[in-house]
Amino acid sequence: MKITYCGGIAGLLVCAAALFLTRPSQGGDDKGVEVTLDNLKSRAPATWKAQKPSNKFRAYQFAVPMAKGDKKDAELVIFYFGPGSGGTVADNIKRWKGQFQAPDGKDIDDVSKLEKKKVGRVDVTYLDISGTYLFKFPPFDPNAKTQKLSDYRRLGVYFDSENGPYFITLTGPAKTVAKHKKGFDGWIDGFK
Repeated sequence: MKITYCGGIAGLLVCAAALFLTRPSQGGDDKGVEVTLDNLKSRAPATWKAQKPSNKFRAYQFAVPMAKGDKKDAELVIFYFGPGSGGTVADNIKRWKGQFQAPDGKDIDDVSKLEKKKVGRVDVTYLDISGTYLFKFPPFDPNAKTQKLSDYRRLGVYFDSENGPYFITLTGPAKTVAKHKKGFDGWIDGFK
């Protein structure tokens, strides 16, 4: 947020007008939050509701509205641990797969798809996985109880930018994630 000094009555009026004209729209014409990762920007879909990150490792956090028939919103989080921190691509793909359980008779690789691509000048690894989500909070606490959430899906992106990596996850009920996948893909591909 840019803060500007406004001196005198005339200055206050000019500042008030500027604040009104530049504040985010609350109506239906909102274009969504612009997300910046290492000077690369992409505007999130307007339906995603920005939230205050719940811990210091979350650079951004959004509630992604539930699809009809689902009971929970999905959550989109962008994690950042500092330059070169947070593990390798292989470490994170393994961890993300380990947070899901495949349906009976299937292997986790049967319910996941891995793609590598370039977004602008950034190497991106994209995992699409579904099954029973093994939710644990806090996630790295060995004593935390695991809650099994059936019919869940995650779109996980390892965004290997210059000062990254950034770890982007959209996790929620499978139908909700499916509803927002096109918007998610367009948003990821839009970083420039």
